[in-house]
Order: sequence, then C-alpha cells, then structure tokens
Amino acid sequence: MESVTGATGYIGGRLVPELLAAGYEVRCLVRTPEKLRDHPWAGDVEVVKGDVTHEVGVAAAMEGVDIAYYLVHALGSGKGFEATDRDAARIFGRSARGAGVRRLVYLGGLTPAGVPERELSPHLRSRAEIGHILLASGVPAAVLRAAVIIGSGSASFEMLRYLTERLPVMVTPSWISTRIQPVAVRDVLRYLVGAAALPADVSRTFDIGGPDVVTYREMMRRYARIARLPRRLIVALPVLTPRLSSLWVGLVTPVPAGLARPLTESLRHEVVCAEHDIVRYVPDPPGHPYGLDRAVGLALRRVRQGRVSTRWSSASLPGAPSDPLPTDPDWAGGSLYTDAREGTVMASRAALWRVIEGIGGVHGWYSMPMAWAARGWLDRFAGGVGLRRGRRDTERLRVGDSLDFWRVEEIERGRLLRLRAEMRMPGLAWLEMRADTDADGRTVYRQLALFRPLGLLGQAYWWSVYPFHALIFGAMIRNIAAAAEAEEGVVPSLTAPAPPPRGARRPGPGLPPA
Repeated sequence: MESVTGATGYIGGRLVPELLAAGYEVRCLVRTPEKLRDHPWAGDVEVVKGDVTHEVGVAAAMEGVDIAYYLVHALGSGKGFEATDRDAARIFGRSARGAGVRRLVYLGGLTPAGVPERELSPHLRSRAEIGHILLASGVPAAVLRAAVIIGSGSASFEMLRYLTERLPVMVTPSWISTRIQPVAVRDVLRYLVGAAALPADVSRTFDIGGPDVVTYREMMRRYARIARLPRRLIVALPVLTPRLSSLWVGLVTPVPAGLARPLTESLRHEVVCAEHDIVRYVPDPPGHPYGLDRAVGLALRRVRQGRVSTRWSSASLPGAPSDPLPTDPDWAGGSLYTDAREGTVMASRAALWRVIEGIGGVHGWYSMPMAWAARGWLDRFAGGVGLRRGRRDTERLRVGDSLDFWRVEEIERGRLLRLRAEMRMPGLAWLEMRADTDADGRTVYRQLALFRPLGLLGQAYWWSVYPFHALIFGAMIRNIAAAAEAEEGVVPSLTAPAPPPRGARRPGPGLPPA
C-alpha cells in the first residue's frame, strides 16, 4: 500500500494514476475528499480525510502503508509558513515511524551548491529543512530535489509561457541570466514511482534534472521558437528586487505575486544538479530524461488541446476561503444576501448544461466583459488571483477546479454548478447555476448569487455593488439562455444579444455577484 499526501496538488494528482498503472494500491490523505471525487482514478484509491498538521489523521492514514509520499507544503508566502512546514514534516515522520512504514519519498527543491542554507530564499530553505527532517525521522527516505519543472499547468511553465508570449520586448530582473537545469514533469513522475523500489539501505537526497543546463533567457528564447513566436528582445536589469520581480510576474502572468515570489527568489542562485545518482536505481529508458525542447513542446501541445490533467492552481492558495455554502440565512449569526433569478430556455436541458459547464475562461461570463475584466484587475491589485487562472479544461469541470477567480465547490453533472469566490473581498460569496425542468417540461435556467458579509465593510461592499446586479446578472441569464438556444439552432429572442459561436473566444470574465 502506497500513501500519497498531497493528491489534490499538481504533482500528487499526476502521481496517483502513475502508481496505479505500476500496480500499486494507493491511499490518499486529503483535507477535502470531495476534491478527488471527479478525478478519473477516484474509484481506484482509498481516501482518508485528514490534515498533515494533525497527528491523529496522519497516523490513521499510515496504517498498513509501505511507502509514504510527502508532496505537500505551505506556499512560500505569509507569516509562519516555515513553521507550518516544519511541524507538518515532523508529524509525518513520527507517524510513519510509529506505523512501521518502510520508506518515505519527498519532492523538494534543488538548492545551489556552495551556498549556505541560511542564505537561501525562505522557499528553498524550507524545502531543504523538510528534507532534513524526513531523513532524520528514523524511516529510510528518498528526497528528490528538482529545479524548474516543465509540464502543462505547472506554475513554472505558466510563468515561462506567459512572459514569453505576452512580452516581445522585456526588461527583466538579473535572474534572467542564472543557470538552471529544468526537468520534464514526466521524468519527475518516473523518478517518484521508481523511488518506491529503492533498497532499504538507501536514505539520501537525489538531484533530478533534464539533460539541458540553460539560463532563463535561453529558456524563453527556445520557448518562443517552439511556439513559433518572433524572436524576443530581452534586456536584464540588476535593480529589480524579488518583491518587484514577483509583482512584475503577477502583472503579466496568471501566477499571482504571492506564488511568483518564491519561484523568482529560487532563481537568484544557480540551480544545477551536482549528481545524477538516481539513475543507478531508476535507469533512464531510451529517450529519457526529456530535453527542454521536447518537454516544452509536449506541455504546449497539452495546453492547446485543453488536456491539462492538473494545474498549479489545483491546490488552494493561502488565505483562500474554504467555508461551505451556508444553508441558513442566519448562518453563524450573520446576514446572508441573495440575488435569485430564473428564466425559461427554448432549448434542451443538455444544451443549457453544456453552456453552464463551459462558462469562464475563453468562453467568458456572458455579461459586461469590461466590468468583469475591471473586477479582475482590482483583485490582482489587491493581491488576489484575478481572472487569468482560466480553466484546466475548456469544456469539463470537476470539484476543486479553479475557474478564473472562482473554485468549483460542487457539481452535479447535467444539473448544478456551484462556485465559491476566491477574489479578495470583505465576505464570502457563491454563485449557483442550475439547469432544471418545470412542471410543463420546459427547460429553466436558475441562477443564485449569495454573499455573507464580514463586518461593516462587508455590508458596505454588498450595497455598493447591489445597483449593478440587475445589469450584470440580468444580462448573464439572458445571454446564457441565448447561447443554449443557439447551440440547438433556435433563433434567440430579440431581447437577448446573439452569442458568439460555441468555442469562439469571448471577452474575458467579470464582476462577481458580491
């Protein structure tokens, strides 16, 4: 039995099916089991609800386990993240030793040779500390250390992709000239699976990387060539601090500044593998490890085909709300404001559902695109995720998916989509969209926005946006109905503007319900 902690994240969500394909039985320890429900492999694993910071849950997940994968960490931002990482790793190590686990496997960050750990960025320093804790746990451990991971949906790849595609001329930080050794996500997964079969006497770190050692400047130029973009003009400046660099990355790419900062800080030092000893235990088959060009080409193809299995946004960001939808207007003693609308749709319920499930991303939000875009920019300015996270898949959603500045909280295929807001606001917000049938057999679209204000500021926020609800939500319900009707060849009513063809790029998404 293999235990995977972090199965809802970018690497964990890809490792689980690889372990299953290799013949292993898998147990997943997750805080929110519902996030695994819609994964294609969900029925093939055992799921245990728990948090790595609570020893009881971790100990229960370790019972009967041979190999335990540790693929969680607090993002390198916010106060106390290093202490959180440290405590969780110690709990994990103690629980594994107590349960008689045969091996621990951890994926950390590649640290620069010759640089004292105290001089590393907080992000890399914490990753190194976790490795030390697991190696000292009394359980044989394999600590794999990687630099930039290239794969569809990875934060590093998204940062590279958007910087290169959006900026034909770039004034960049000095880390653009730092040498790094990127590695394809497919090779990372291969090494992780192979680590389960390491001999019992092997307990150490392994550097893992691809065959290319390049600068970030060269990575961007090679990406431009593979994506068939004109040659990029790149000018490096030594004056941009890590904070300014992260704000710059957050402005240009979907990766928010809070996540961009640990990524850019880790590029201040050269990160090149000092050894490739892993090959003694996990031999590289022909064609592996993937070179940079092949890794970028495969990732780019997956993105363009809309076949991204996990994304960097699979894991919730620090501070993102996780409260469940309240079922009582007096929930927790506070107010709960609602905006409920419905309309008859001259199309089948299946056609309406296809429009609902395809909402957001390139399809937009069917009302006042400039207002949605403005709300997205305000959210980015306030340190939020904004609209540019888009979607993992252009047509299908699953519980836990990020969707612009929302997250899918519930989905009942063909009937209900509930989104929870992750934009910065003084309160909690949800948006429900339903495809129903009335007593006469007609298709009905029902739309419900809910807002639970926090304090006086939350009350002021609700009433300040309330006048816009009739415009935004009224247009939204009309345009969604028209899009469903157009999909079945029904001529839209004169009161509803004709939607663009299904799959066409629509203007960006917009203003939240509350």
